[in-house]
Amino acid sequence: MPRYTSYPTAAQFSPLIGADKYGLWLSTLPSHAAVSLYIHVPFCAQLCNYCGCHTKAVRRRGPIDAYADRLIEEIALVGARLGGRKVVHLHWGGGTPSILGERIIELFAKINDAFDLATLREHAIELDPRFVTRQLARSLVSIGVTRASLGVQDFAAHVQHAIGRIQPFAVVERAVLALRELGIDSINFDFMYGLPGQNAKDIRQSVALAASLRPQRVAYFGYAHVPWFKTHQRLIDEATLPGALERVEQAEIARETLVAFAYEPVGLDHFAQLDDDLAVAAFAGRLHRNFQGYTTDHADALIGLGASAIGRFAEGFIQNAPDAGGYARAIASGRFATARGIALSTDDRLRGRIIERLMCNFSVDLDEVVGGEDVGDGFDAELAALTPLEAEGLVQIDGKHITVTEQGRPFVRLAAAAFDAYFPKARARHSVAV
Repeated sequence: MPRYTSYPTAAQFSPLIGADKYGLWLSTLPSHAAVSLYIHVPFCAQLCNYCGCHTKAVRRRGPIDAYADRLIEEIALVGARLGGRKVVHLHWGGGTPSILGERIIELFAKINDAFDLATLREHAIELDPRFVTRQLARSLVSIGVTRASLGVQDFAAHVQHAIGRIQPFAVVERAVLALRELGIDSINFDFMYGLPGQNAKDIRQSVALAASLRPQRVAYFGYAHVPWFKTHQRLIDEATLPGALERVEQAEIARETLVAFAYEPVGLDHFAQLDDDLAVAAFAGRLHRNFQGYTTDHADALIGLGASAIGRFAEGFIQNAPDAGGYARAIASGRFATARGIALSTDDRLRGRIIERLMCNFSVDLDEVVGGEDVGDGFDAELAALTPLEAEGLVQIDGKHITVTEQGRPFVRLAAAAFDAYFPKARARHSVAV
């Protein structure tokens, strides 16, 4: 089942959208447009068994420095087309972006030269708690990082052993203290349910331990077991994975426990303290969704830098070559590394807005989204496809207004899929819905 961090999803991207189209979309972006930047670093010190990211383990400095050189060149290529556009969000992801070491300071300087960061609202980075040091924290503070997302997954020792990521609570606590002492106050934790050997007790204890460190945000993602796509996941014994009903129970236990610790549910799998920007945006109906999950980012375009990075424009989506080698060869030759993408039709845009409202607000008024545009049968077929979910009490339909019920929220992706024009015809295999 697609996660709907975009619509159409990346499964529909095509090589027909390449570097020339990307260059055109960059060049024609209005001068007043605000952009967000995402920098992908596809390296880790070691690869965890559960990982579904575009990353690989490296133990030598050479590939990391070579990759940093290519990022600098790509920043210059993109900057030449965008001419100093304002950046409102900056996000480093991976992999483990901190593996860049001090070169992250050099990269930020190049970004600062190429773009206008005066109106930057959030500067975030994903971190592995096992490799957070005071020196790293100082470097991040020096480039203005305001939010750090720490990958925790679960605090139970037997679960950590099963997923190949040993990081006791003390390791995470030490990372949080180092970041906060040096001025990075906004902390996110990423957890997972559905992991091998994981049970309800593990979820409750992990949430309680997490709450003791007072992160502003917590995300609880369902583990996606896709060994046909990520072969290292074959190291996980499928017999130890929780079943479908156990996954639903674990997701509900995570929600109930986080709510008991005064975290507000945001969308499908995020939670935030009441005064956090994410919770405020959710209350106000201003929540958005992109490739990093739920966000307050409402930039006109998202620029993806690095191997596999995805960009979003009004015209459509683009993605860089997913392999570091292909990416590096393209950039080194002075070309954009665009490998595929999709140009959006009017129908794509309408369906994308409907799906985003369902995923963010758990409700949508089709007439309001459609406005005066001609949509043929007015999504009658899609409404009919929701009938089984309505019969199960998962959605309520009142004319053209759809509401996902409290009971149906864990299954909101099923409601979204009813409006996905590509999903019924897709042959790609996806992870489970919950």
